[in-house]
Amino acid sequence: MLSRFRLGFHGCLTARGDELFELADAVLCADGPVKTLVGLSLAPEHRRGHGALYDAVNHGRIGVARLRRVLAGLPLPRAADGRLVLAVDVSNWLRPGAATSPDRLFCHVYGRAKGQAQMIPGWPYSVIAALEPGRTSWTAVLDAVRLGPADDQAAVTAGQVRDVITRLIEAGHWRQGDPAILVIFDAGYDVPRLSFLLADLPVEVLGRLRSDRVMKLPAAPRRPGTRGRPRKHGGELALSDPATWPAPQTATSTLTSRYGLAVAAAWDRVHPRLTHRCAWLDHDGPLPVIEGTLIRLQVDHLPGDRAPKPVWLWSSATGATPEQVDRLWQAFLRRFDLEHTFRLFKQVLGWTIPRIRDPVAADRWTWLVIACHAQLRLARPLADDLRLPWERPALPGRLTPARVRRGFRNIRATMPCPAGAPKPGKPGPGRPPGSKNRHPAPRHDVGKTTRRELTLKARRERTG
Repeated sequence: MLSRFRLGFHGCLTARGDELFELADAVLCADGPVKTLVGLSLAPEHRRGHGALYDAVNHGRIGVARLRRVLAGLPLPRAADGRLVLAVDVSNWLRPGAATSPDRLFCHVYGRAKGQAQMIPGWPYSVIAALEPGRTSWTAVLDAVRLGPADDQAAVTAGQVRDVITRLIEAGHWRQGDPAILVIFDAGYDVPRLSFLLADLPVEVLGRLRSDRVMKLPAAPRRPGTRGRPRKHGGELALSDPATWPAPQTATSTLTSRYGLAVAAAWDRVHPRLTHRCAWLDHDGPLPVIEGTLIRLQVDHLPGDRAPKPVWLWSSATGATPEQVDRLWQAFLRRFDLEHTFRLFKQVLGWTIPRIRDPVAADRWTWLVIACHAQLRLARPLADDLRLPWERPALPGRLTPARVRRGFRNIRATMPCPAGAPKPGKPGPGRPPGSKNRHPAPRHDVGKTTRRELTLKARRERTG
């Protein structure tokens, strides 16, 4: 499988393909974490000079559509009930000092102290990965899209999820009669809206809600002989006010080894009250009632004996049984495995190390790192445990991605290398020494470039 992927990956490289392929091998076989981009040219697997390396990153071409189909065709992990579980999250490539780099946004970054969040310019990437059951640092990254200044995050994410689900169905990972694919989001997403945008797909949406949200209960049955329009909403359910909570339809308790006793309470057919504002401003017709299952999860303790706060989840499925409620909150805990992948990308594979000016080149490097991670996942059963003297032995099949990378050089020696031998050449003359740069790079502002009305009244005033 690894050999077939390497050949397919080389076929996706349509310009400077041999150099890009050797650059990916250098990332996988370098000694230690990737610290500099030019340092990869010193790896034995990289047979070309540093000039060819920069030329490939800046001017190479990758058939992203073909590479996405290749990734979708690989074996994917499944949950205990046999369904596919996908996680969606945003990871930021921070570029605070790159004033000449376009399409930067203010990215939310957590500080070291409590409540010390910062907004730093950078390129946010929306990543979709398939999750494995159980605690692990492995995920199967399937797609990455850079969010631009004019993009609506929910609309772009819905289109990205739709494309990934379509490719998975074409690859045979889901067939008629299989359980719906579970897509998990964190608190930064409008989960009900995403559920509405993806309602025609065989997916079930699960996401975390902010603790200050106010939801609506289902409307009471209409009395016989009552006139007028039927009610669409029932009473309010404020997540921060226990006095507004009715008795839950489902309550479960599970004893866990990591969090102690986990108590889950679920309310059925809970939905938000939508208004003609922001994202729903352009919606034609009556606003929909997007019902789902609201889950409140409370655990005894967190790792490190921290005082836990309750977690509120919302699922697009209704009528959930106690077993389904437990599977939903347990699947949400697996979403944090994607954070291990982001840390591997940045700290080991050097995803955000290069100081790239062009965002198109940043996309090219991002897909190169994703292809490297896919090769590590396929080499997982082939790698030996080359542990350091102070590291504990790993059980068979429990090697981390960093340990698999440590032995990838030995695995590569048995794999085909479709990259051709380098041709002799010499660098160009470049700009004469002492001459001034007469074509300075333009400088770009940071942030959103489009602004939309927030109310229906403002829209009507603009259109007359």
